[in-house]
Amino acid sequence: MVPLIYGLPWIPADRKRIKRAMELAKLSPGEIFYDLGAGDGRVLTVAAGEFGAIAIGIEIGPVHCLIAWARALIKGLGKRVSIRWGDMYKTNFRNADVVFAYLTQKHANKIKPLLESQLREGARVVTISSDLDGWKPSAMDSEYLIFLYRMPPIAGGIGSFLAQGRDIGAQNQQNAEEDVV
Repeated sequence: MVPLIYGLPWIPADRKRIKRAMELAKLSPGEIFYDLGAGDGRVLTVAAGEFGAIAIGIEIGPVHCLIAWARALIKGLGKRVSIRWGDMYKTNFRNADVVFAYLTQKHANKIKPLLESQLREGARVVTISSDLDGWKPSAMDSEYLIFLYRMPPIAGGIGSFLAQGRDIGAQNQQNAEEDVV
């Protein structure tokens, strides 16, 4: 109920999309990974369990916090996953190497100033389904609608990125079509 007050519906991300987002971000063992709006913790357990990251989830809903914590414990990831009950707009994530956000466009635009002011050079932001308006992605997968940004952000947008012809999803689709022919 609490997430609905903030305007963010709980929509769990598909496992393939989660893994693809982490691959696109080149998440490495030992990196600090934040999930903004961690929900049931599925993103955190993939980051910690499959990529070796130290995963921190920010979640406003207390029930989801408990579910995420239990999921991490059941998977034996209690030392690599932590859940913080709180508001992502009031969170300090200056130590993040990668920030994951599956947000509505409205909330993606609202979090941008916080990301820009806190994240150090070289940190990555990976979003699913919504781009960060006015920032040019450094990579994109159109098949899964995933956007990757490197800090500091480069002014631009999806159009300037696509003009370079570097859409990874389109490349994957083209390669698959060439394999069929």
